[in-house]
Amino acid sequence: MSRTRTERLVNLVICLLSTRRFLTAAQIAATVPGYEHDPEDPKDHEAFQRKFERDKSELRELGVPLETGSASVFDTEPGYRIARRDYALPDIPLAPDEAAAVGIAGRLWQHAGLAAAASSGLAKLRAAGVDVDPQATLGVEPIVRVDPTFAPLTAAARDRRTVAFDYRVPEQDGPTSRRLQPWGVVCWRGRWYVVGHDLDRAAPRCFRLSRVVGAVRLTGRPGAYEPPRDLDLISYVARFSGPIERTGRTTVLVRKGRAAGLRRWAQETVPGPEVDRVVLRYADVDFIATQLVNYGPDVRVVEPPEVRDAVIQRLKETAARHESPVLA
Repeated sequence: MSRTRTERLVNLVICLLSTRRFLTAAQIAATVPGYEHDPEDPKDHEAFQRKFERDKSELRELGVPLETGSASVFDTEPGYRIARRDYALPDIPLAPDEAAAVGIAGRLWQHAGLAAAASSGLAKLRAAGVDVDPQATLGVEPIVRVDPTFAPLTAAARDRRTVAFDYRVPEQDGPTSRRLQPWGVVCWRGRWYVVGHDLDRAAPRCFRLSRVVGAVRLTGRPGAYEPPRDLDLISYVARFSGPIERTGRTTVLVRKGRAAGLRRWAQETVPGPEVDRVVLRYADVDFIATQLVNYGPDVRVVEPPEVRDAVIQRLKETAARHESPVLA
């Protein structure tokens, strides 16, 4: 199945799970990315109908409980929906490491391409007067931040295609051109790296995504190389990135009995009657701000201003994502 069709099917499932009423084919076409067409053009509309019929069959073959019905007795066109009670999985016991892996994978998926399309589609449903269950959209919120080069580099690694990009390092005045056969993209200590074979240096190298300047350019055909067997991306990044230097220092107020995970790596803790004063070392403002935001109202930043501002900005972005669109 192509990536475009996969994304369309996922967005279709999100759309049908997000409302309890039946949606007609016309409503789905106006909502789900990938179904855009001119309903007044017979050929264009016929192509949409064929595509929609194929997708419905695909969902049913995958076990998705797609229902057909109508919202009222006055409806002349059938509608479609997915019964959440039949679609939901039973409780699945996971070990802590398995749960962590699933959580990371889910967060990456949410950010890496579908969240924006899904949110846009749900906004269109609301604008059309269709009630949307707010709880159904929580699973597609973009939680993890990734760099703009994340998508093209992961795609190139998947397709085994050589890439070229401009890369800057602090020790040099300007960026240099690099050619890489990417093996994969990995997160290490709060930063994203691509690991691969550097063609100019004829050796394995890793590059931090935030230091890539401009667009990633595809320069080779698909399937042009094979990564090493038993590849361990984390080991490559750990070897080349060197020891982490936590030169920053932030002071936060933590509610009594809360944020146990944060307290475990505190450098200093001063108990108080209602909140404790906790001092943390950090290497990267973005990383420490993301960690602090995860604890919600249980943690408040005292200093420095750069960490406090970064936390406030993330809270504003989170609030904006959950605001309902105002209809004029």
